[in-house]
Amino acid sequence: MSERTGGRRWTPPLRLRRPGPDWAAQPPTWRQARPALIAEALKRASTRPSGNWFVVGASRDIRAADRPYGRTVAGVEVVLWRSATGDLRAGQGICPHLGAPLRESRVAACGTLVCHWHGLALDGSPTAGWQPFPAHDDGVLVWVRLDDVGGEEPADRPVVPPRPAAGSGVDAVYTAVGRCEPQDVVANRLDPWHGSWFHPYSFVDLTVAEEPRGEEDDAFVVDVSFRVAGRLVVPVRAEFTAPEPRTVVMRITDGEGATSVVETHATPLTGAGHARPRTAVVEATIAASDRPGFALARAAAPVLRPLIRRTAGRLWRDDLAYAERRWALRSTGRFPG
Repeated sequence: MSERTGGRRWTPPLRLRRPGPDWAAQPPTWRQARPALIAEALKRASTRPSGNWFVVGASRDIRAADRPYGRTVAGVEVVLWRSATGDLRAGQGICPHLGAPLRESRVAACGTLVCHWHGLALDGSPTAGWQPFPAHDDGVLVWVRLDDVGGEEPADRPVVPPRPAAGSGVDAVYTAVGRCEPQDVVANRLDPWHGSWFHPYSFVDLTVAEEPRGEEDDAFVVDVSFRVAGRLVVPVRAEFTAPEPRTVVMRITDGEGATSVVETHATPLTGAGHARPRTAVVEATIAASDRPGFALARAAAPVLRPLIRRTAGRLWRDDLAYAERRWALRSTGRFPG
């Protein structure tokens, strides 16, 4: 018995994968994962403008409550909070009076940030030597613009990749920190060939269908199955692109969940040239589906978000080790090539 929805025959979201070779017997990918190809993709990404914008964290982490949110970005202490009307405010995280950490201060009912050392009140405008930073809330992530750090021509808005229509998906944000530089995180994501080798618990039957050919054709197109449980998988086609130096986007272009995206943002925490650099991986997953039943997933978003974050955390436990290893080899001149 079949069900028709929107003129299309209903199909189950899961597939039963045929028994295949075990992990060690799968076709090797090291010849396809050419270091020069990955390096060229990384180089192209590094030359794209960012407008000096850096991802700070999840939009929902900065609430209209009495506590601000603090993050060090590229060696600069940043504090963020919301005004009484919910507007995002950002600026220097060091009080200009005697250096108090403003992330530990309080937000008054009127929406001003009040320093907990001596009561200096900040409404988001320049005050007593305190300087604001441009900030942007895209509905999933918050960004801050640091012109002295970025050194580029400032842009009014960050480069936010296209996403499913607002309100149509389920979003979750996962953050982890590693001892590496942003380029090591980006290089990891621009190497799709490692997926079924390094993450066999999540990916199987991975093949790279198309490689980047240059600036005008700069996507990795991948056919892969997401492992759900045992032999149950979800096969999709996905595209990996890098719209700016610190962001890689995986977009499902065909299969279950088409238009869904996973945005990986690499935010430096330490300043340039730091002997022991640290980078925050801020990964936003925005899942969407045109199936009528996806409305139930949207309603269950508060329950699903921790599960999405846990899945991302398992992957990044491995991928941060990959990125940290890359940095360790680069910093000692032992990285191949």
